[in-house]
Amino acid sequence: MSAVAEIHEHDPERVEPSVPCVDPLGDSFLRTRIALPTRPAAYLRRQRLDRHLDQALRTRLTLINGAAGAGKTLLAADWAAGLPQPVAWLTAEDEDRQPGVFWAYVLEALRACGAPVSGAVGVPMEAARVDRKLLAALAADLDARDQPVTVVIDEFDRVTTPEVAEQLEFVLRHAGQGMRLVLVTRTEPLLPLHRYRAAGELTELRGAELAFTPEEAVSLLELHGLRLPVEAARGLVDRTRGWAAGLCLCALAARESAAPELYLKEFEADRSAVADFLLAEVLKRQPEETQDLLLRVSVLQRFSPDLANALTGRTDAEPLLVELHRANAFVEDLGHSWFRLHPLFGEILRAHLRVRLPGLEPELHRRAALWLRRSGSLPETLAHGAASGDWGFTAGALVDDLAIGQLFTGLRSGDLDQLFSGMDPEATGVATELVRAARDLSRCDAERGLSHLRRAEERLAADPHAGAAAQLSCALLETLAARLTGSPGQAEEAAGAAARLRREVPEHLLDRHPELQALLMTHLGSTRLWAGRFEDARAALTTVAGTHDGPSTVLPREESLGHLALIDYLNGWIDRAERKALAGASEAERFRPPEPGVSGAGTGIGLLVLAAVAVDRDELSRAQTLLDETAPLPSATHDPVIAAVRAVTKARLLLVQGHARAAVEAADPGIRVLVASPWAAGQEALIASAAHMAEGRPGTAAEVLQTVSGDQPACAVEAARILLAAGRPEAAVGLLDSIDTGGRIGPAVSVRAALVRAQAAHGAGDEATAHRLVAQALLGARRERLRRPFLDARPWIRPLLSTGPLQELAADWLTPAPSRPGEPATDDARPSPLVVELSGRERDVLERLARMMSTEEIAADLFVSVNTVKTHLKSVYRKLAVNRRNEAVRRARELGLV
Repeated sequence: MSAVAEIHEHDPERVEPSVPCVDPLGDSFLRTRIALPTRPAAYLRRQRLDRHLDQALRTRLTLINGAAGAGKTLLAADWAAGLPQPVAWLTAEDEDRQPGVFWAYVLEALRACGAPVSGAVGVPMEAARVDRKLLAALAADLDARDQPVTVVIDEFDRVTTPEVAEQLEFVLRHAGQGMRLVLVTRTEPLLPLHRYRAAGELTELRGAELAFTPEEAVSLLELHGLRLPVEAARGLVDRTRGWAAGLCLCALAARESAAPELYLKEFEADRSAVADFLLAEVLKRQPEETQDLLLRVSVLQRFSPDLANALTGRTDAEPLLVELHRANAFVEDLGHSWFRLHPLFGEILRAHLRVRLPGLEPELHRRAALWLRRSGSLPETLAHGAASGDWGFTAGALVDDLAIGQLFTGLRSGDLDQLFSGMDPEATGVATELVRAARDLSRCDAERGLSHLRRAEERLAADPHAGAAAQLSCALLETLAARLTGSPGQAEEAAGAAARLRREVPEHLLDRHPELQALLMTHLGSTRLWAGRFEDARAALTTVAGTHDGPSTVLPREESLGHLALIDYLNGWIDRAERKALAGASEAERFRPPEPGVSGAGTGIGLLVLAAVAVDRDELSRAQTLLDETAPLPSATHDPVIAAVRAVTKARLLLVQGHARAAVEAADPGIRVLVASPWAAGQEALIASAAHMAEGRPGTAAEVLQTVSGDQPACAVEAARILLAAGRPEAAVGLLDSIDTGGRIGPAVSVRAALVRAQAAHGAGDEATAHRLVAQALLGARRERLRRPFLDARPWIRPLLSTGPLQELAADWLTPAPSRPGEPATDDARPSPLVVELSGRERDVLERLARMMSTEEIAADLFVSVNTVKTHLKSVYRKLAVNRRNEAVRRARELGLV
């Protein structure tokens, strides 16, 4: 006997208490929630589903999971009604998020079906909590029964509290064979399904199985008095995807036709016949004032009584809507006094509105936009403003709300861009020009964007009453334009103006739109980086990277982390650079789940830094993959910083692959800027010089480097290496001595510098110094997994690495480990496995992935959403440099992560 059963067995109090008639909130129990739903006369019993459900009598847990209208509830109710033993039915509601309310209804459902629990169990006394003793006593009571009780919980997706799910799983687990639980839900429940599945204790019916087959569709139509060949029904099933509610709607409409097969073909191609039915059977049966209300609200996706009144000019919308919902007249109650029309009904009403009240639709959209603007609902305001054709109002609403930054970042940027793509080219005004400029600049089209921006500035200058929001929006766009044209001075000026204007904008607008300041500082930081002012750039970018304002600032945070990673990389801190670039990617994936056909790389700067790091680590295929991923992004050819990094990284990759001429061509980003970047010019010169060296022109290679100074340590060290290779050791060492480190130099620079000095010492015959410097370089490179400098030095360094102490320092990560007795030696140096830093949650997901759990099961086991699991999975794939689940598991095992 289980522990919880013992509690029940030895409890002397077995007297049934008086049953309370109210729940812990003090409300009477609603009998409709614990009664089996009534099946309609035209309900089709599908034997294949009933046979599958019969397995629920042999498993402890059953899951019926499908979309709304898939027929889940009627299926479960019809099956439950045919069982010989009692079935406790509960339809969940939002109040069941409170544990006390949920369990009070479960106990009441057991009592109502004739399977009450003993008095020892008690009842929940508080809505917000349930005593653990009550749950243990309930489990013990169920476990002690001779015959199991079946408990069906319908609409379980409304029970979103993890605590309730944990409690339900506790009772199910400890009830032994005394309970059969059936969950009817639209979403994956927060229960460890994988455990029950592995134990053979789970029965599952999901959307694909709930869908009607053509044969079942034929039977359903027959119940409605319709006869249709299977082949004809197949087209209808394809059209509705086997959706139960859609098929019933088709049947209701087709029943009025003398030629059902022809009618259903028309329905597939044209909905006019369905429209006739709904207009005749639903709309025209309503009173005149109700018909007018329905026609007017059909232009809305959702509506409240006050909004409906604004469109009708009356004050009686609320009772009309309540009655329509009560009568199931295709009006759905969304809660909190908001309603919506059934989508098909709404579409038909809109078509009828254009016939019955021609020309009224734009005016209805205008009224809706005005009402929604006052209520503070910007997305709906913009949608209805655009539908009304009033582009001045629509653009003005976006600008006045200080929301123009949403065209660049956030989950709605694509929707906004699409919305304003239809803007009338004749529409004029400050706001319309600002929106046009923003759309062009978001595509990195600086020329067109600046053209519209100048017009907006002219109008702002001519309007003494221009609002601060419009001026601040203009300053944001000026900063972006300066970034795209390589104009650091103009960026500083625009950012200064923005700082002054922020004091004139209402605080609540700034709080509502943190993306504006984040974008400003990101653009400013990028232009400072372009100018070579790394520390000033770091100061601006760090203010953005450290913010935590959710989805609205995800793109600026990702970009700022990517730019900070680039600064670290250019200073030689490649491990830091990699961590920041990966952090930026992870940040983006948290809030911006990947969509089919949509790049999740933002501007791609983080990927480019990872590609540059991969070249330094001699992971060339990975570098090429990352470069390819950024190729389609507009920023790759229009943003100066990003275009320069991509060009240099691509050129370096070509160089190490032996394509010198192609590298020189690739090093030129081919962009027009107003101010040249010192580090970009230096990197391009290094590529050209290295190409000359590779083609046997050391003198020309040295000449190219005459403009490179010690102000850029990374460039100067590379220049020194080329000078040494050109036979000028004194000039090389002198250049190294002139470098102003300022404490900024990282291992990637210091390792290369040590190798240049070691090569010079080796050439001068000072082997002790050469050995010491190579050892120093190996120690610095090992932690960073920096292989490229040593591979570039192979002609002279290979003999040194074969000596004892240096061989040990290079073993396993740079050169193969010493051969075991009897094993042949090899000269093939393989890179060590990538050292991967996973977050705690990423490790949790990876461990469950290795146990072959599905995405839904991982989400349930970790009590997180499926989208969250997908985000962590994509981050794991990126860090492990894989694309598939099995590859991730194999790679993780190689690295000892699982």
